Amino acid sequence: MGVKLLNFSEDDLYLISNKVLDIAKKNGATASEVEISVSSGKTISTRMGTLETIELNNGKSLSTTIFFSHHQGIASTSDFSNDALESCVKAACQIAKYTAEDRAFGLADPSLYSKDVKDLNIYNPYFDSQELMIQKVLECEDYALSFDSRIANSEGAQLSTSENLFVYLNSAGFSGGYPSSRSSLSCSVVAKSDLGMQRDYSYSSVRSYNDLKPAKLIGKDVAQRALKRLDVRPIKTGKYPIIFEAPIATSIISSMVAAISGGNLYRETSFLLNSLNTKIASDSLSIIENPFLDKGHSSSYFDGEGVHLKERTILDNGFLKGYFLSSYSARKLGMQTTGNSGGAHNLIVSPSKKTLEELIQGIDKGLLITELLGHGLNMVTGDYSRGAAGFWIESGKIQHAVEEITIASNLKDMLLNIKSIANDTYQNSSKYTGSIMIEPMTVAANS
Repeated sequence: MGVKLLNFSEDDLYLISNKVLDIAKKNGATASEVEISVSSGKTISTRMGTLETIELNNGKSLSTTIFFSHHQGIASTSDFSNDALESCVKAACQIAKYTAEDRAFGLADPSLYSKDVKDLNIYNPYFDSQELMIQKVLECEDYALSFDSRIANSEGAQLSTSENLFVYLNSAGFSGGYPSSRSSLSCSVVAKSDLGMQRDYSYSSVRSYNDLKPAKLIGKDVAQRALKRLDVRPIKTGKYPIIFEAPIATSIISSMVAAISGGNLYRETSFLLNSLNTKIASDSLSIIENPFLDKGHSSSYFDGEGVHLKERTILDNGFLKGYFLSSYSARKLGMQTTGNSGGAHNLIVSPSKKTLEELIQGIDKGLLITELLGHGLNMVTGDYSRGAAGFWIESGKIQHAVEEITIASNLKDMLLNIKSIANDTYQNSSKYTGSIMIEPMTVAANS
């Protein structure tokens, strides 16, 4: 039996979508597309050992894009009644009449549409009772609070589960869709000593509820992380090698992806313009895009326009082998879509054989960054400056925590100065990377 959410099956969503395409055609549209989804989820929160909230989340949405030759209009609705569908399409048609002509507008080339359906194991609904879910959250927070007497307070623990059913259709003949699921468990606590208070968090995010990291391990991890931050001492301003802890290293990969994505490229607002087939990073950085990763955070067999996907190399020992383009941005650049309408799909950064501990052991004086603050990247120039916190490394060992520092460089230089990538690959994001060591970077401190 097929998946059914909020009394809608996949066939129901196809039926509604086809109605939208028919209405668009009757209103004179030369082409149209529709994306529709329904979702249902539950979030349970606790704080200081007490159940705080149980939230049930249901949602549905429909978005349609209408083309009159090279004019485009977009409208959306959460009402799937026939009258609402009619009004939504007519609104999109009206918008299209007043938009400027852009010859890059239009559906993707039908010859590029996905023809194969793949089971990527991204739908794994949860079956625990609400009582068992509450127990799991309470266990996670309780373990953190009881780990050490210095854990003085909690910002709470939270367990979320959700299911989604999605379809995409267009007037050129493509139709596709699939169900998906996601579960996450998180906890945040506050540690206290004579030196002050520090907070930290830990979490697990997966496609299958049964794959969640054990509640006790999350509780232990968050307690240890908060406690380590209590011993804060000043450091001197200078240039040092820096290790970005794996969860933070994902931001480096995300910034690079933005710089080689269509929007910034055709607008010429990227510091990596005209960089295809050139060396943009050190030999240590190789990245593969794998849309078909089992239970992957961004797994799919077609992109937001129905274009087929394939595994491909993005960076090979620092050499850029591919951009991230939709049909629109590809036309703007005189290129072909890379199947990235809607974003990248599971970027896997090749690690070295070194552990994070071994990277630390190789540093005489430097920093392990565990938190970044602000948004200090200039996409046009690559200039990079972020508030940060983490740990001071000396003689190959972590000595104490540091905070209220600023790290600065240029992202182009940072990519070229990557020395090593640890094998502690982060699993809570579609950017699967280990901790990244970069040297040198400028560090501004209070002393």
